[in-house]
Amino acid sequence: MTHPTASPWHPVAPSAGLRPGANIVAGFAEGQELALWRSADGAAQAWENRCPHRSVRFTLGQVVENRLACAYHGWQYAAGNGQCVGIPAHPAMPAPRNVCARVFGAVDAAGMVWVNLAHEGSMTTSAPQALADAVPAGWHFCRTLTLRAGAQQVREALVRHGFAAGAAPGAWRGMLGGAPTVALLLDAQPQLAFIHLWAETAPGSEAMKTLHAAARTLRGDIEPTET
Repeated sequence: MTHPTASPWHPVAPSAGLRPGANIVAGFAEGQELALWRSADGAAQAWENRCPHRSVRFTLGQVVENRLACAYHGWQYAAGNGQCVGIPAHPAMPAPRNVCARVFGAVDAAGMVWVNLAHEGSMTTSAPQALADAVPAGWHFCRTLTLRAGAQQVREALVRHGFAAGAAPGAWRGMLGGAPTVALLLDAQPQLAFIHLWAETAPGSEAMKTLHAAARTLRGDIEPTET
């Protein structure tokens, strides 16, 4: 089964990398810089990585329960809709209703945080079934390859290595290092792509070590040779 090369859903980061009410992770999708985090209730958030007050990156800030606080002046924005809800320097002053962070759709599915740039204004809470089926149940995350190449160049390399496009956006299935593998392709920037590799191989096993070696070979085939 094939799917369009362009899709509104992007596999941006492994779900396990975001801890509820804790860290903020930088990400990209089609050139859009993102701040990924979880509210205290565990819901995945994907925001433009820019505070609407002074344009400081949200990834420099901190999570305060169900709010994201900017590192510069501490302005706080509510999970879900990005509405400004507090200004620490003026606690008695009502937060300006016209100041709002840019929020994109985000869901957890198949061990990944998927982001929909076309869904702005509020988070998405349910994942399309195709995303949930992107990685078979019980498979393990292997590693993420960072590639200095365009997404189309990566697709062509995956085909050369025997991978075929699956039903989920950016999902490719094939064999890597002798192991059945799913490669989730993220179009990050014009000349930057990521492949999130998942396999049924157990972590720490000799088979997983072989898969890691094969992943390095795959990366060498994709990235342009420096002269």
